Amino acid sequence: MRLLSNIFIVFLLALTASLQAIQPINSFHIPNKIQFAGQTILLERYDMRERFDREQTIIAYQHATSIMLLKRANKYFPIIEPILKRNGVPEDFKYLAVIESSLEVRAVSPVSAAGLWQLMPKTAEQFGLEVNEEVDERYHIEKSTEAACKYLKSAFAKYKSWTSAAISYNAGMGRISGELEKQKVDDALDAYINMESSRYMFRILAMKQFIENPQRFGYHVDKEHFYHNIGTQTGIVKDSVGDWTNWAAQYGISYAQLKDFNAWLRERKLTNTTKKQYEIVIPNKNELNFKNSLIKIHSSLINDNLY
Repeated sequence: MRLLSNIFIVFLLALTASLQAIQPINSFHIPNKIQFAGQTILLERYDMRERFDREQTIIAYQHATSIMLLKRANKYFPIIEPILKRNGVPEDFKYLAVIESSLEVRAVSPVSAAGLWQLMPKTAEQFGLEVNEEVDERYHIEKSTEAACKYLKSAFAKYKSWTSAAISYNAGMGRISGELEKQKVDDALDAYINMESSRYMFRILAMKQFIENPQRFGYHVDKEHFYHNIGTQTGIVKDSVGDWTNWAAQYGISYAQLKDFNAWLRERKLTNTTKKQYEIVIPNKNELNFKNSLIKIHSSLINDNLY
């Protein structure tokens, strides 16, 4: 009898500990409006509210991905933001890059869209990028951002709406133009389109809210958990390169490190018969190892409750 009593007590203790370990699952406040690219987007209409809530809930509860996005945003926003500003594209479009690629420079989709901005090969070439077996500038952070700006500006010139321009980035201008005309609406937010494209703008809006206010969703990143900044220098190449491994060795870095900073180099060699000039990013080898003093928190992520 005493044995059964002891087993029951152990069971109750284990059950109590298990219940205490369960984390609460919460829903989140849905704002009545949100700002994007200087435009106030009202979220009071039933469909707007529900579509936004779906995306913010998904972002909040995909914990591993979302915590990594905060760290990558600190790494890549300082590069993306000045290019958007220089091209007259609203800074909020950096969140488009986040939802497109999760800020994975090497990201490739099943339909062969690639890089931070997930550009298709023909679109990339249309907007001035080199795309071939040895060089694919869709993986070049700065140049692909410039190309994305060109697309977005052309879409804005067509629609006079940054939200329609953003949705066309996913659906294509041809489809958006056709649906706006057939459905007699002025903004793609109000059009009935395929599921992926109908979610697209709300994914951007929810990502903007999350990265600007991660603490509202219970996220915290210690400062020392961000990635440190690595200084770089530029190497100029005007000729063919027989082996990038040997080229990298001249600067005291490995082939893998060269590729980390130049993902747009797609082969182990470069055939440069036209003598085109390429700028190669070379990391400072004395800064490759982690140093707390090299961590810099970007201004758009400075938040007393984040780190």
